[in-house]
Amino acid sequence: MPAEGPIVGAYRVLRKLGEGGMGVVYVGEHTLLGRKAAIKVLRTKLSTQEEVVQRFFNEAKAVTQIADPGIVQVFDFGYHTDGSAFIVMELLEGEPMDKRLARIGRFDPSAALRLMRLICTSLGAAHAKGIVHRDLKPENIFLVSDPAVIGGERAKILDFGIAKLTGDDPGKTKTRTGTVIGTPVYMSPEQCRGTGAVDHRSDIYAIGCLLMTMLTGRPPFDGAGSGDLIAAHLREAPPYAASRVPGLPAVFDQILQRCLAKAPDDRFPTMLDLAQTLDHAEQVLYHSASAAAAPSRLYLPPPPPGTVPRPTTLTVAAGQTGGSAPGRRRLIAGFAIAGVVAMAATAMFATRSRVAEDREARAASSGSAKPTTPIASVATMAKTVTTTDAATSTPTSTPTMTVDAGVDATSISEVAVDAGAAKTTTPKQGEHKSTSGGNHARPSGSNSAPRFDRGD
Repeated sequence: MPAEGPIVGAYRVLRKLGEGGMGVVYVGEHTLLGRKAAIKVLRTKLSTQEEVVQRFFNEAKAVTQIADPGIVQVFDFGYHTDGSAFIVMELLEGEPMDKRLARIGRFDPSAALRLMRLICTSLGAAHAKGIVHRDLKPENIFLVSDPAVIGGERAKILDFGIAKLTGDDPGKTKTRTGTVIGTPVYMSPEQCRGTGAVDHRSDIYAIGCLLMTMLTGRPPFDGAGSGDLIAAHLREAPPYAASRVPGLPAVFDQILQRCLAKAPDDRFPTMLDLAQTLDHAEQVLYHSASAAAAPSRLYLPPPPPGTVPRPTTLTVAAGQTGGSAPGRRRLIAGFAIAGVVAMAATAMFATRSRVAEDREARAASSGSAKPTTPIASVATMAKTVTTTDAATSTPTSTPTMTVDAGVDATSISEVAVDAGAAKTTTPKQGEHKSTSGGNHARPSGSNSAPRFDRGD
């Protein structure tokens, strides 16, 4: 195929992006929408082999079932006019993990935990659809810029070409018994045996191999040939990462040894269980003691001394005035009592005024007027009640607390993704908005600061 010009599906080929043993990848542009995309074209000779084409299209079928930001999107697939099979997918701008490793040697432990947690969460979404990747390796992990996540970078999982769709008709077996498919360096023992009994726990084993590579710069087992690697996966105990990187926290080897267990039943039961364990390890190792005590919460510290108290967006949104709960209740009760007294006094004043007028009229007619009893001022009564209660209920305002939501962006060549952050408005001091939400005030007597979800 020429490097530029022809139409593949609804996309015009702009230039060649890369080439491999099975096919070529081009950069294309939609002829009507102008959207850029990556076009994977299977070589013409391989496009005539039904089993190869089935695995090739299997990637498109698998990916279109998964809606997750950590998995590359597929837009179209089919056959070109020359008979070559093709897939049109999301064009990624960033760096493959294998090239990043070649450039930096190994990842910082905190970065490895963060990226691996994102990878496991995305794989959990695939497993929920009955899809097992079966070929996880650095070449199939692409790192792209994303300011919406902590660290400013996320991982995208590529190449579901040999994925196993467990929900398919059992009669349509994707892999025959005795056939070994995958990359030996990262294959699970059950894949190495070629038994065909491969499920989501095979991906958990591959994640262990991948995490070992990220932390130490080398996979668990090295061998001159595929046979040596397969034998090591089947028989040899996995090494400890701390033996390669002295000083590495012990929690890494606890996670790795469980992922790399020979028997699938001895590994993490699900990918989401592994993701939660990685998240907990990240909190314990690299966050403050407050965050470690509650891994899913974010602690807001009190303001520095001298901060001027004023309402916050949170207290106003909850329909609160910013003072302590007991003080607010006493103040509201005082206003209510004052109102009741004022109403009662007004009614009594009107009644007694009419009675006094009647008496004066009768006295005038009889010539013997009598003085009336003076009535207490309504304002004085209300003032007395309000002052008495307010003496013990001076309102206060909740100190202002600011959450630093900034994300450190890494200096890489990736193009940032629009996070689409929502804009909020902080009301002016003294402006209160009522809502239909519940009471979010802290319990009486509690000195603990409010806690909020991390949101990453």
